[in-house]
Amino acid sequence: MIGLFLGEKKLPLEILKSLKKKKIKYFIIDLSKNNKFKKDKNSYFINIGKFGKIIELIKSKKCKKVLFAGNIVKPRMSKLKLDLKGIYYIPRIIRASKLGDAAILKELINILSENKIKVIKLNSYNPELTLSKGCHTKLKPSMTDKLTIKKGIQILNKTNSLNHIQALVINNQKIISIEKRKGTKDMLKSIRNNNLKNKLLLKMPKSKQDLRVDLPTIGLETLKDCKKANIKGIVVRSGQNIFLDKQEGLKFANRNNIFVIAK
Repeated sequence: MIGLFLGEKKLPLEILKSLKKKKIKYFIIDLSKNNKFKKDKNSYFINIGKFGKIIELIKSKKCKKVLFAGNIVKPRMSKLKLDLKGIYYIPRIIRASKLGDAAILKELINILSENKIKVIKLNSYNPELTLSKGCHTKLKPSMTDKLTIKKGIQILNKTNSLNHIQALVINNQKIISIEKRKGTKDMLKSIRNNNLKNKLLLKMPKSKQDLRVDLPTIGLETLKDCKKANIKGIVVRSGQNIFLDKQEGLKFANRNNIFVIAK
């Protein structure tokens, strides 16, 4: 039995599809904004402030492992309905929220660990959602691209492991744009009018990032946004980045002369 803390976007649906196909028993703690998983009989829509109820549910299912998947909207602390454990733990969540979105999830992991509940990587049951090391397209990176990739990885690894930055666009070793809170899509949209020819998108976990939460995700929509932004290549981390719509995405990349490489 696996417990699923699920939020927004497509990734939770892919996780569910895989678990059902493999006939793995699960239950959902629905952390989406509008009770997204209400049609699933194994779903429970619980306010994140009700830690007592959440922990009680996990233990009642005799579950010792959980995972987080999807975009979990940062709660408005003033509107959270708390139970007794929520009152006890909420000061830690508030302190974590000041360090960044990933810090909130990190603190949730710590709380679950204290209650003997282990959080596992979200791709533990879905290794097929990641890419193996190497280039996965007909177009390969040039020597100049390889130097630019190396520079971009160094820059990403220097960023705060707890903040929202997981992506950047770099051209000939010069940073063009860094991801802000609105995400990769907004970043790519902002550089559509930039006519540089060797722009690369790097999207990958940082060196000290906790891989149990918030793995960087790309998909067919990312590839389409890259085409509009005249991106030459996409760089991800092998075995770590989530790649949704993988087959369609790589076909699109080949048709549009975009390379995709996993480091």
